[in-house]
Amino acid sequence: MKIISRAFLIILTILSLFPFYLMIVMSTHYNEDLFKGLPLLPGKYMVENFTAVLKSNFLQVYANSLIVSVSSVVVAVLFSALIGFAIAKYNFRMKKALYYFIVVTMMVPSQVGVIGYITEMRVLGLGNTLWPIILIWFAFPFGAFFMSQFMQDTIPNEVMECARIDGCSEPRILFQIAFPLIKSGLGTLAILVFVWSWNNYLLPLVTINDSRWFTIPVFVSNLGIVHRTDYAARMAALAMTTIPLLIIFVLGSKNFIKGVTAGAVKG
Repeated sequence: MKIISRAFLIILTILSLFPFYLMIVMSTHYNEDLFKGLPLLPGKYMVENFTAVLKSNFLQVYANSLIVSVSSVVVAVLFSALIGFAIAKYNFRMKKALYYFIVVTMMVPSQVGVIGYITEMRVLGLGNTLWPIILIWFAFPFGAFFMSQFMQDTIPNEVMECARIDGCSEPRILFQIAFPLIKSGLGTLAILVFVWSWNNYLLPLVTINDSRWFTIPVFVSNLGIVHRTDYAARMAALAMTTIPLLIIFVLGSKNFIKGVTAGAVKG
């Protein structure tokens, strides 16, 4: 039975990694050669393709995406934790209304509010900058919902009461007692926000027109379209952009699994 399960996992792993292998292989071929058939072996144009990407303001775009993603993680995790802690551990007026509002907001497609959000950013003078794709994470309904559910049983009320008796203030309870108890949940949310922000395409596309402020998804979609569509160069750019995601997943996989499964089994 173990042999069958291990063989299944090996096959599943190979199938999961095969698209990444194809992406790297395609980035080593000449663009026109990609139309002759699916390449399975590396080509001889890797240096040319990666050089073409680096000459296209790639480092600036890479820095833009890092700034946006890291800022989005800080903003989304902090405000989601604050909202989740309030809903999970405090009683106040309109608490249920706020909770249901968050749940209903999660059901509304984000594309519905894009036009209004773009108009708001232009009125504030923040159009064509990185701010619109960062500020949107201040209102992150999934993060607030996730943290409220995670904190409900992870932070014992008895610990908070003991801290209050000892004279601990509410902000101190949150940052020195609650946060250490929910590290796995914070890490899980941080990984999700980083990946979603890194791969975000629609919002940067409609809010940024200046190539200096492009993020990676918009940059890749516009790479090599002046005279022809350079798919090989796009594969090279995508290969370089997946590196941060792979590193984050490898370093945070255990924490991510722990955060996702926390509370799934109650004893």
